[in-house]
Amino acid sequence: MRYQNWDVLLFPGTSRVPMQEFETRFHVLTLTGKSSTSRPIDDLFMDGRYESLTKLPLLTCFIVSQLESRPFRVSIHSWSPPSASSILLAHKARHERVAFQARVHIDGVHQCSRTFTEAVSWPEVLDHRDSNSARPSSELQFPLFHPELLQQASWDAAEHQGRIRVTISEGVLRGTAFERLRDVVAFSFQHAPLNVLEHSGLAWPNPRAFANGNGPGLPPQAFNRVLGHEAHAHAAPRPATPLDDPFVDAQSVLPALPVQWRLRSRATTTDESVPDTSTNRKEGTGSEVSVETSSVMPMLREPWKKYKPFKPLDLPNRQWPSKVNSHPPRWLATDLRDGNQSLVDPMDGEQKLRFFKMLVELGYKEIEVSFPSASQTDYDFTRYLVETEGVVPDDVYLQVLSPCREELIRRTVESLRGAKKAILHLYLATSECFRQVVFGLNEEETIELAVKCTKLARSLTKDDPSQAGTEWLYEFSPETFSDTSPEYAVRVCEAVKAAWEPTEERKLIFNLPATVEVSTPNVYADQIEYFCTHMSQRKTFCVSVHPHNDRGCAVAAAELAQMAGAERVEGTLFGNGERTGNVDLVTLALNLYTQGIWPEVDFSDINRVIKVVEESNKIPVNERWPYGGQLVVSAFSGSHQDAIKKGFQVRKKQGDRPDDPWRMPYLPLDPQDIGRTYEAVIRVNSQSGKGGVAWVIQRGLELDLPRGLQVAFSKIVQKEADAKGRELLPREIQDLFEKSYHLKQNPRFTLVDYNITAVRQGSTSGPDRKASTSSPAQNTSTAKRQFVGVIAIDGIQHPIVGVGNGAISSLANALHSLGIDLDVADYKEHAIGGGRDVKAATYIECTASNSQQKVWGVGIHEDVVQASLTALLSAASSFLTSTPVPFKPKHISSASVDEIEALEKLNLSQPATSTSEVSSDPTPPKDSVAAAPKADLNLLERKAEEQESNGVNGHA
Repeated sequence: MRYQNWDVLLFPGTSRVPMQEFETRFHVLTLTGKSSTSRPIDDLFMDGRYESLTKLPLLTCFIVSQLESRPFRVSIHSWSPPSASSILLAHKARHERVAFQARVHIDGVHQCSRTFTEAVSWPEVLDHRDSNSARPSSELQFPLFHPELLQQASWDAAEHQGRIRVTISEGVLRGTAFERLRDVVAFSFQHAPLNVLEHSGLAWPNPRAFANGNGPGLPPQAFNRVLGHEAHAHAAPRPATPLDDPFVDAQSVLPALPVQWRLRSRATTTDESVPDTSTNRKEGTGSEVSVETSSVMPMLREPWKKYKPFKPLDLPNRQWPSKVNSHPPRWLATDLRDGNQSLVDPMDGEQKLRFFKMLVELGYKEIEVSFPSASQTDYDFTRYLVETEGVVPDDVYLQVLSPCREELIRRTVESLRGAKKAILHLYLATSECFRQVVFGLNEEETIELAVKCTKLARSLTKDDPSQAGTEWLYEFSPETFSDTSPEYAVRVCEAVKAAWEPTEERKLIFNLPATVEVSTPNVYADQIEYFCTHMSQRKTFCVSVHPHNDRGCAVAAAELAQMAGAERVEGTLFGNGERTGNVDLVTLALNLYTQGIWPEVDFSDINRVIKVVEESNKIPVNERWPYGGQLVVSAFSGSHQDAIKKGFQVRKKQGDRPDDPWRMPYLPLDPQDIGRTYEAVIRVNSQSGKGGVAWVIQRGLELDLPRGLQVAFSKIVQKEADAKGRELLPREIQDLFEKSYHLKQNPRFTLVDYNITAVRQGSTSGPDRKASTSSPAQNTSTAKRQFVGVIAIDGIQHPIVGVGNGAISSLANALHSLGIDLDVADYKEHAIGGGRDVKAATYIECTASNSQQKVWGVGIHEDVVQASLTALLSAASSFLTSTPVPFKPKHISSASVDEIEALEKLNLSQPATSTSEVSSDPTPPKDSVAAAPKADLNLLERKAEEQESNGVNGHA
């Protein structure tokens, strides 16, 4: 099959002739929700233009089945050098290389992958499965045909059963690791025996094609019989003759199929979206490839007719509501068994080993590692753990699971032979539904089976002399306990306990699972308390719980169950598991932690845990997931942000240490305790207020903005967020602040050079040289200050002079000579840093004369005076930007003699340009006075006059 320049062929064995393809079709599948990328790019592409992240092209065809286990090869070719998409080029870092990857799945199970760059030599041939520590490399083998597919009522383009799927992806190379951005295209080959394809009218030649053939000028022949089965529903419904069943003949390799299947109405072909192999989730509706939309049954208006409420337990004297969880339970992590078996692509040996080592590092002492009788991979992985020195610490129990079947129990026990500490876990469903529907056993037969398997387990483990080197524990689970009558559950477990004969030193584990969550957590707690109080020899067994999350209450069920007497909890990290998942061990542990209880597992680096879990499960941790989600310590709301900001200010003011009592609005946990930073606490979008914006500036630029400036700048941020329609990143907010208040880009007003001197009281003619700042003998504490300087406005320099009570007011009066009338309304300053590198940050709010307009200016400099002057000029720049009132340069001829003399003596340390840096010292060094050039006032005046005559006065 070919899609654009990508071409994929399948070759049987060593043949050089590709398999013939029939009925090739093109589909577009929609992946709803997050894109398939593992990178955090969604916030950069929220405007909907990048549909390629959520749209997956899919080509489907039919091929003839080969002999089961016959080797085959996948050949991939690109007719021109593959090129990266614009979204990848926009997102990748400069040092990262563009790469492509091909992945092969058979029946939805990952087999192999190959990564190649743009310079690859075509074709690329995939013919061996990926190897790992538990599974050596082997040839790709053709899968078994699934005859049950013939009974499907409709055909699904996204189905993985019975398909060989090849997916092409693009991404980048980080070192040798490939990081996928998106899937480019998928090729799905559905295989079936040749006679099935022929009778279905898919392969040619076939009887239908000849029967429908017409000669030149002849009318179509009548043909209203179905000669083949219509499993794939590619055609509209047609009448069928029940006796005409081409599958029931001497040549058929298939059993006779139910005639009723052919008589079903097949008015639709609905395509469920392709399973996203990066996340192990089926997403989307696939509506683009639906031929017709089948009617959807609405929710029942009388649901009590179909669903019966769970009958609660009559336990009038329950004690658990008054109990408090004051210590952690025994933890059992079942990610490698229960979590792994629920994945579309189960972990291989290397992935399981990496996950196991992480669980050990976190502090888990009981780990369910496999289902050895279910797969060779699980068995080999268990043997690797047992046989490899140093992998399993001496205090860690390896737990394995087996159903109550003799041959499976024997193989399971054999997988742990030689282990130091082992837990054999057997399970048997005890609810009435499972006993009758699944097993066909009555109550007594179920008890007999449980006892028989327990005795077998005992004979193979603790009673076997050859197993003396292993410390064996036994766990029994009455599966579907939550749906089993409490009295019967006690009867079964009493019989199991009698068969195992536990002691207080070697307790038996009774695991009471909510296999399917069918009731509220308080009912489950009642069941646990009933079990604990009605079983004999309570000190000889440990009660464990294994809640599933079908109703979304697994965490509550586990916590209430502990209050009711449970001492052990089984679960997974972030709740992975069948259907809606297991109870989340991370949430349970950190719930204890925030109550002041050490959970005995360490999530100090939760980001690393998330990375391993996501890469192993190929399922992202939800952004709102308790403790682990990326947004759980983030606040967007303005009121929330303001409260959090004030909370941190109080902690700083009080000098609180990291281990001091935590009292923080909206944050039940200090993010730093689990390896998170405070930078992620406050996020800014159009809904954010001044507090959040001020927090980002404080954390990023070390500026403690006055309240008035917070209000003013937050309006600028909200306008920017509205314009972009998304969250603003911290770096974007910092850049916006520096741009708005002229901290990086050149402002309209630039201070070229200046000098400030003291003016003797009563003098109106000019500066008194004896009272200047260079004469310490003169008392100038009450003298006014004269500002003499040169400023550049839009690159044109202007000499200005002004007198005031201080440096700021004298500059303000000097600006008045240019027609800029600003009054200082508020002034704040603080230090940035400390020691010799300390800087001053100054904030000045100004009001314009005869106007209600207010503008803010910000100045940062090592010199406090220059920081203040820079802040005032920043405000003046903002004023000129927002108010089109032309300034009026003052002519030198109108200046007094003393002012002109002061200007002539002003030292210019370098040629006057609009980009000249302002000297941080207003008084030039003594040894440079003679050599320094003097200000050419005539030149400055002529330039200013030219500017005024040309209309270039700052508002051209």
